This record gives sequence, C-alpha cells and structure tokens, in this order.
Amino acid sequence: MATRRRSILPAVLFTMFIIVPIVEIYVIIQVGQVIGAWWTVLLLVADSIFGAWLIKHEGGRAWRGLREALEDGRMPATELADGALILVGGTLMLAPGFVTDAFGILLILPFTRPLFRRLLAAVVASRITVLDVKRPGPQSPGQGPVVRGEVVDDD
Repeated sequence: MATRRRSILPAVLFTMFIIVPIVEIYVIIQVGQVIGAWWTVLLLVADSIFGAWLIKHEGGRAWRGLREALEDGRMPATELADGALILVGGTLMLAPGFVTDAFGILLILPFTRPLFRRLLAAVVASRITVLDVKRPGPQSPGQGPVVRGEVVDDD
C-alpha cells in the first residue's frame, strides 16, 4: 500500500506544478481572445473579490458551527471538514486563473461542499489503519489472566 502511494505522488506533483498552470494559461488566453484582455483582467479581479467575500462569509459560518459543536459537547467532525474544505478552496482562489477559482468556489459553496465532504471522509477513512484487537500485545489493567497471590513487603 505504501509503494502505491509513493507511485502516485510524482503524478500528483506533475499535475499540480506543470499541467494545472498550462491549463490555466490556456484558459486565460482563450477567454482573453473572446472578451478581450482588459475584460479578462477585470473578470479575474472580480472573481478574486467574490472569492474573498465568499471565504469570509463561509469561514465565519464554519467557525460559528465549530464553536457551537464544542459548546454542545459533541464531536465537530462536519465542522472541521467544512473548515478544511474552505481553507483548501481559499488557497485555490489565491492562484490566479479561472480553473483553480472554479474548483475553489465549488469547495467553498455551502450547497456543493457536502459532496466534497463525503469525498474527503472516504479518503480519510481509506488511510486509517485499523488495529486487530485480538492480536497479542500490551493489555490495559483489568484485562488478561489474573494471578492470585499475596504481596510481601521487604521493609
């Protein structure tokens, strides 16, 4: 399993640092040819402003949800996942371009986030190692064989 993860890493890094920037440049050029260079720049700026507002709004909502869950004494799994998705979406919004902004907005919007939350939960669940409780090893007090005897104090 570990070798499979290591073999995926170069492909992911190649995609992130080579393919995504090439796709972003291509899309920006195509949009610029259709609507013009200045309108493209204006659209990118407007997209960034909208993204910043959306991150602030949804981040505040996620923070309030996290506080409420902690105050109620329940595990804030959904709220933590939402916070992580908003953080990743905000990071994607920092990169200039339409493709990363679109993915970032999808991660941030409250009606598309549950889909990505389920995907995140599946990825995390696939990486969790489950220990076999029947395997011999250290046991907690009160478990295992009981040896009857008496304590002798040598003082």
